[in-house]
Amino acid sequence: MRNRVKLVRIEQDKHTQGELAKLVGVTRQTMNLIEANKYNPTIKVCLLISKHLEVSLDHLFWMEE
Repeated sequence: MRNRVKLVRIEQDKHTQGELAKLVGVTRQTMNLIEANKYNPTIKVCLLISKHLEVSLDHLFWMEE
């Protein structure tokens, strides 16, 4: 699975990595791994990230073939 979490977060300049992590209930280190595509979050975390960044889930996350 790939994602645009870091790109969207930086473009919006709305939340730091730590702030977003706190909002979705993970550690900053976990958010770092998610943004680096080294950790696949649960659907709950994906939905919360999408909610707080105010973008659609399919804009943030997709499966690579």
